[in-house]
Amino acid sequence: MFRGKKYQDSVKLIDKTRLYDPAEAIDLVEKTAKAKFDETVEAHIRLGVDSRHADQQVRGAVVLPHGTGKTVRVLVFAKGEKADEAEKAGADFVGAEELIPKIQNDNWLEFDVVVATPDMMGVVGRLGRVLGPKGLMPSPKAGTVTNDVAKAIDEIKSGKIEYRLDKSNIIHCPIGKVSFGSQKLQDNFNTLLEAVIKAKPAAAKGQYLRSISVSSTMGPGIKINPAKV
Repeated sequence: MFRGKKYQDSVKLIDKTRLYDPAEAIDLVEKTAKAKFDETVEAHIRLGVDSRHADQQVRGAVVLPHGTGKTVRVLVFAKGEKADEAEKAGADFVGAEELIPKIQNDNWLEFDVVVATPDMMGVVGRLGRVLGPKGLMPSPKAGTVTNDVAKAIDEIKSGKIEYRLDKSNIIHCPIGKVSFGSQKLQDNFNTLLEAVIKAKPAAAKGQYLRSISVSSTMGPGIKINPAKV
């Protein structure tokens, strides 16, 4: 696979045989981010679980202390007073059944997170085939199925992210922008790792944190020593 000169220059800064301390790795992410835009920094965490088993699922949400640096568009499914609450709390879009054809037929997906009151989940469930594969389906575990819509919106806008396993048993999560600087990125990284460790399923056996790496949008991956986390 052909890589550009900037990427190749960044790779030279990394010792591929090393497992870095978290602070060293995040410092390196800053140095290897050479794009002209403010790159997102992501953490990739491979766990010693099997996501095919229900009792080994790892999923949840956590509020990053410094946010993600991204403007998040929130869609809320609610009616009556709860819809009014959502609008006052700063939801970007609020609606109910009338949004179903817009999303299903017109492929309208101009939102990043979906929140729903419990009484609206019957309606939202009809969108499972559209929202599910995109990771947009509200869930109680992620705090996006709730009657306290104002709190949910405030947390999401403040930097709440959802983490979940993919089919390869890896969690991919943004932990901020390169412009945050290493200290804020380190704080966000630590907060995410603490949440993932607390979410360890009782059925998980052996080493839980198998491998961890961080990278910027256009930069190479930098491996972190799981024993140092």
